[in-house]
Amino acid sequence: MNKDKNFVTTSTGEVSADDIMRKYDKESATRIWVGIPSKIVRYVMSVFSIFCIWSTLFSTADLPIRLSAFLGLIVLMGYLTYPASKHHVRTNYIPWYDVILMVAGATCFFYFCFTYKDLVMVVTSASKLTSLHLVIGIVGIVVLAELCRRCVGVPILCVAGALLIYTFVSGQSLPRVIYTLFYGTSGVMATPVQVCAKFIAVFIIFGAFLERTGISNFFIDLANCAAGASSGGPAKVAVISSALCGMVSGSSVGNTVTTGSVTIPMMKKTGYRPEFAAAVEAAASTGGQIMPPIMGAAAFLMAEYMGKTYAQVALWAILPAILYFAGIFMSVHLEAKKLGLKGIPRENLPKFTVLLQKIYLLLPLVLLVYLVSANIRSLQWSASVAIILSVIVSLPALFADSKNETNGASVLGHTAKKTGTMIVSSLEAGGRGCITVAVACSMAGIIAGCITATGLASKLINGIIAISGAIPNPLLALFIALFLTMLCCIVLGMGVPTTANYCIMASTCAPILIQLGIDKVAAHFFVFYFGIVADITPPVALAAYAGSAIAKSDPMKTGVNATKLAIAAFIIPYVFALEPSMLLMDKGVLNAAQVILTSAIGMFGVAVGLEGYIRGKLIWPLRILVIVGGLLLIYPGILTDAIGIAVVGGTILVQMIEFGKKSKIA
Repeated sequence: MNKDKNFVTTSTGEVSADDIMRKYDKESATRIWVGIPSKIVRYVMSVFSIFCIWSTLFSTADLPIRLSAFLGLIVLMGYLTYPASKHHVRTNYIPWYDVILMVAGATCFFYFCFTYKDLVMVVTSASKLTSLHLVIGIVGIVVLAELCRRCVGVPILCVAGALLIYTFVSGQSLPRVIYTLFYGTSGVMATPVQVCAKFIAVFIIFGAFLERTGISNFFIDLANCAAGASSGGPAKVAVISSALCGMVSGSSVGNTVTTGSVTIPMMKKTGYRPEFAAAVEAAASTGGQIMPPIMGAAAFLMAEYMGKTYAQVALWAILPAILYFAGIFMSVHLEAKKLGLKGIPRENLPKFTVLLQKIYLLLPLVLLVYLVSANIRSLQWSASVAIILSVIVSLPALFADSKNETNGASVLGHTAKKTGTMIVSSLEAGGRGCITVAVACSMAGIIAGCITATGLASKLINGIIAISGAIPNPLLALFIALFLTMLCCIVLGMGVPTTANYCIMASTCAPILIQLGIDKVAAHFFVFYFGIVADITPPVALAAYAGSAIAKSDPMKTGVNATKLAIAAFIIPYVFALEPSMLLMDKGVLNAAQVILTSAIGMFGVAVGLEGYIRGKLIWPLRILVIVGGLLLIYPGILTDAIGIAVVGGTILVQMIEFGKKSKIA
């Protein structure tokens, strides 16, 4: 292997996926454990995962007891996993100061856990806090903040720090702040951590099990089988497989690197420009977080904040998600036609009959969707059953591997051993995956606690309403408020995980939009979407930059291309904010069918305008015209649909006639 300035490359010149993850994904900059220490860390993570499942299903302890134990374990695992910086990564090494931080922080939360019943009798208000209680609260928050810096990043700490300063400046005393943020339910143990411990952790564990069944490879093979042979097939494979894999992984960067290491070289080989190939993968991978049924961690928080069921949130998200990926798919197709690109030869693609033999891998996901949509039992119970089924569906592959590796007499024993290893590996990965989400949720809770304690949300709402009142046109005032909210979400999302971004925006900007007349569900979806697209929006487009590292393309050009491909994510939130029927809420089947059909045609019009091609190149006036027509079709309404169809249909007709004339002359 050769090492350059930024990455480790293999002998064939390919960039190391692990190196890309370490550079663009803070979750991947972890300590290196081998031998006995590795086993200890693995079993600590596994026990944590088992604790999460047991706690959410069977524990009858008071919520603060469960949450403080949850956070205490998160602190232990976090410091065992994340060093102070990537320069401190050494094999089997943890410095003495990290041990002190880990023990001190975990002790603070475990103290709260084991003395909770006494605390609620003694500490009934901020004035009742003793010096010991203050020290415990301060140390717990500081240690959690340092862990946040290591695994999440500095930007969210800057937001939390600024709000803490504002909290003290506004007249709040230290005991009051510590009581609110550490001992109360408006700080580190607020709604975000409650949802994380109750729902998100179990679903992260389920995702870890699902990945180890081989479902990611199945999704890639399925996408190849469906679209690999068509024009520009590898890019379409990237869109489909990233949509499917992304809803399981929930990480834009992780999905970009995982599927992109396969699809980006294929796209380049087909003839796509490197920056376009990387952009396709980044845009599609980022969209995995809005793809039902799993949708990443933020969807559970949306359900909690809106007072709706998770099944409802997933249902409302279907059409926007379809339009998002349809827009990327159409752009990819038009780019392929414009460049005259071909697909993958059919003899090199997986056979559908062979693929059908692995269809059972989808059973855990299908069962989860059924249980959640039917509302038979709780979400966490449904995920736990799906975890058990994922173990079962992995057995045929494990048995086949064992049969190839051993003689007949020991196949069953070897299969049992491999199954046990797979279960422990999944539990470990699930526990590791919970660290960053839980820490981000705790910081989001601190931010929300400061906002609540100072009444900042009300002040912001009153300020925005006052500004809006000064604008004579109500629609213009609303559009300005939406635009400013979009900028806040994107800027914050450049350095804050989607989960934490949504929590902050749900506490600050969503109430403002609701006060201005936006539907509650639409307001929350609006901030959710724009928090996600920050991963592909320059100048800090982490998913796009990760893709550019694989494609060896210019990072900024890749980010610009990804933004253009994901244009639907910038259009659709405005549409459902102004017209919530886009989310298919309380609408009949015919109305829903009309919205879906016209919106799909509209996305085609927008894609045509951006690519500047149908059967041939479009001149700029026609490109602008067809984009306007597409936007009118996406916006629900009889009049807008009629005008949109006339414009888009007319443009296509003109192009077809012109292409026909050129063909006759030729």
